[in-house]
Amino acid sequence: MASDTTVVPSADGSAGEVMAAVDEDGGVERYVIADVERDGAWLATPSAEAATLHEMR
Repeated sequence: MASDTTVVPSADGSAGEVMAAVDEDGGVERYVIADVERDGAWLATPSAEAATLHEMR
């Protein structure tokens, strides 16, 4: 599993810690982004459907 953590400022100027990782569950790889400072603040998509860095720019 690969992961990366960074601090991201929010609209109100506060900062939160956000983590991105690729996780495998039941044979399906998923790209997961989570705010590790808030319960339930995450999203996931199958890796094959996730945008590449080039596509996000």
